[in-house]
Amino acid sequence: MNILIFGPNGSGKGTQGAIVQKKYGVPHIETGVIFRENISKKTPLGEKAKAYIDRGELVPDDITIPMILARLKEDDAKNGWLLDGFPRNLAQAEALWNALQNENIKLDIVIEIDLDRETAKKRIMGRRLCKMDNNHPNNIYIEAIAPHTHDGKTVCRVCGCEELSTRDDDQDTAAIDKRHNIYYDTKTGTLAAVNFFKERTKVIVVDGRAGVKEVSEELMKKLG
Repeated sequence: MNILIFGPNGSGKGTQGAIVQKKYGVPHIETGVIFRENISKKTPLGEKAKAYIDRGELVPDDITIPMILARLKEDDAKNGWLLDGFPRNLAQAEALWNALQNENIKLDIVIEIDLDRETAKKRIMGRRLCKMDNNHPNNIYIEAIAPHTHDGKTVCRVCGCEELSTRDDDQDTAAIDKRHNIYYDTKTGTLAAVNFFKERTKVIVVDGRAGVKEVSEELMKKLG
């Protein structure tokens, strides 16, 4: 099963992607990891990408897409893959689609986690980090994983640690808005890319407003 997954920052895309990955036993392929691996291995494409990154510029699609295609052809992806983090806009969606067609690689399903912008922003800003383990999920705006209260103090819902903190970038409203401006753009942004695929392949849309369990149950039901 070859799958693309979309969702705004704050939608729980990473969590749901891990669930889908486990269901199908396919690698979860993230473009950021592809870049880092190519750069660390000093592949020809990695060297080209590094030059752009070092200049603070975006890596062109004619470098990014061949990297992605090479990763999709690796042995662990023979039975399918879950691609996350690309495409981010309409032009990239068109380029990726054409590249997949040229390589006779079928895109089976696109998953879209639908979440309104305000809720997504609140969820990002509501994340709380446990000093004992940052992987303990705590979010003041998600009832299912809200921190607990003990003796009048807010504590980690998993281990009871009293020291919860926030990540600086989670509280940077300008940075959040910038990312969301790209995602929610229906003309040239990420949602435009989603709409592009809706005209060409099967797209499953799940309501991201519910809790993690409810979203995953809906997703699994629609995936069959």
